[in-house]
Amino acid sequence: MSVESVFPALEPLLPRVSKPVQYVGGELNATVKDWDAAAVRWALMYPDAYEVGLPNQGVMILYEVLNELPDVLAERTYAVWPDLEKLMREHGVPQFTVDAHRPVAAFDVFGVSFATELGYTNMLNALDLAGIPIHAADRTEDHPIVVAGGHAAFNPEPISPFIDAAVLGDGEEAVLEITDIVRAWKAEGCPGGRDEVLTRLAETGGIYVPRFYDVEYLPDGRIQRVVPNRERVPYRVFKRTTMDLDAWPYPKQPLVPLAESVHERMSVEIFRGCTRGCRFCQAGMITRPVRERSIEGIGAMVQRGLEATGFEEVGLLSLSSADHSEIAEITKGLADRYEGTNTGLSLPSTRVDAFNIDLANELSRNGRRSGLTFAPEGGSERLRRVINKMVSEEDLIRTVSAAFSAGWRQVKLYFMCGLPTETDDDVLQIAEMAKNVIRAGREVSGRKDIRCTISIGGFVPKPHTPFQWAAQCDPETVDDRLRKLRDAVNSDRGLGRNIGMRYHDGKPSLIEGLLSRGDRRIGLVIERVWREGGRFDGWSEHFSYDRWVKAAETELTPLGVDLAWFTTREREELEVLPWDHLDSGLDKEWLWSDWQDALDEREQDDCRWTPCFDCGVCPAMGTDIEVGPTGRTLLPISPVGTGSPVRNPTLANG
Repeated sequence: MSVESVFPALEPLLPRVSKPVQYVGGELNATVKDWDAAAVRWALMYPDAYEVGLPNQGVMILYEVLNELPDVLAERTYAVWPDLEKLMREHGVPQFTVDAHRPVAAFDVFGVSFATELGYTNMLNALDLAGIPIHAADRTEDHPIVVAGGHAAFNPEPISPFIDAAVLGDGEEAVLEITDIVRAWKAEGCPGGRDEVLTRLAETGGIYVPRFYDVEYLPDGRIQRVVPNRERVPYRVFKRTTMDLDAWPYPKQPLVPLAESVHERMSVEIFRGCTRGCRFCQAGMITRPVRERSIEGIGAMVQRGLEATGFEEVGLLSLSSADHSEIAEITKGLADRYEGTNTGLSLPSTRVDAFNIDLANELSRNGRRSGLTFAPEGGSERLRRVINKMVSEEDLIRTVSAAFSAGWRQVKLYFMCGLPTETDDDVLQIAEMAKNVIRAGREVSGRKDIRCTISIGGFVPKPHTPFQWAAQCDPETVDDRLRKLRDAVNSDRGLGRNIGMRYHDGKPSLIEGLLSRGDRRIGLVIERVWREGGRFDGWSEHFSYDRWVKAAETELTPLGVDLAWFTTREREELEVLPWDHLDSGLDKEWLWSDWQDALDEREQDDCRWTPCFDCGVCPAMGTDIEVGPTGRTLLPISPVGTGSPVRNPTLANG
């Protein structure tokens, strides 16, 4: 039976809220399908505001993959701002999708993609607004199956009371498998109820259902073991790895936001995975092995996406885009192809040792010349050895000097504060590095208007990395070091006025650390924070450190643990970690060995170009690094018609 739109009840509320356009739907390339023609219906959520969630590549890809199936329907929902939430509760309007404004509770599957743990309270709010019980144990077959995915789902234990299942890794094939299982279960008349469909999902080995695992604790609060509590469930759950990216050229029809969003561009993922081995980087560790998209595949996606959207900027995305084995050929081919148009290319943060002026010139040939961004991460040479960020200050100065001499005027540098073994001096060296950048820029360009911005985030130890055992730095120490750094930057006014400094205090990072490495007991804290008004914890204006601290004290003290136990405590080698039964492919012994290398300040090379270091991924996943170069080039495209950024001049003039 068709499900009614809630828009007639929602529309009168919209003039009373900020940015009402984010709730109306109707974006270019959005999909609305017939409810009654669908056998399986998905509601996909990015648990943040529309402006952050709409450009998210993961949700956009799954939205297309699912909607391409004739009997499957997928719609999107985002977190609503507190002003609309208040009105929705007053007027009985449930959490809705932006595509057809259908109530989220009516769907078969509610998929939530977490890029950060600070979105957990937004998920609880969406469930409650939807009328779905926030505790998985209270749901029946009448409620959607709540599935978590994204990088923050690699340790879903803190949200295990609230989700029915979690998917580790790539989602393209996983959502199709979930769809097949749900479709078959429904066609059979839903035998065995919710328990049976969840069992069928769990027995695939690649979908984690927390209720089917029991956690036992030691008297000191550590985990003794995690074991399945039924026969059809595996002891370990493996991550998903989509190997042939060319076979998954999504999104083909990228969504174009109606309201302003954080990324106003069309993005193409040029490869997935990273083997640089930065020890702090969860994304690089959990997405191994490297899988490159071919130059032809990238070219086709760029052309199709530009024609479908009208965007004038193309972001070539990956964890380290300049590491693509054919990046020079890709950027030159795309710059040649769109010569004379307003189509610009951009790369996210570029590694100093992968950057060159030819690459930068190709990127800026058809678009505007923006600032350059690099991420040394650590202020001192010693600390960069600890984190395995093999970039010397000489490399950085050489690179920025070349850029400044070629006409660039500003550079942004990313760092972290609170890294393992860090001292005050390591952080203060960031100031000297920034000053040296200004000095070098002035010398080679002969200009005074050279700018350097240093952006500093707090380090958060993450699961499935060598730093998963590390003690997190306390907020007071982080904030003190940042104050000293600001004073050091300003100590020389002649240079300091050309250096911008952006940083976050250490408090949100500590809470992110609690959620990142927490176990099931942290679910009590998340729920209390949400019940006491916690929303949009990733936004500084909504985040309340005191609320989290008080909730942790209230809920954890009776259990014999506390906030510090989960954050600033260093773990031991043989401690059972909350995510040990969730297999990212990485060998735990290898991670421990790399942690010891970090403490000894020993670097490790990139295994793409050196012999295997036995991290475990390739044999464990039955995969291998897929990397060029292919030796192929990007061919010019045929002239196309109206709506394309590349047009036949005779047609255009005729």
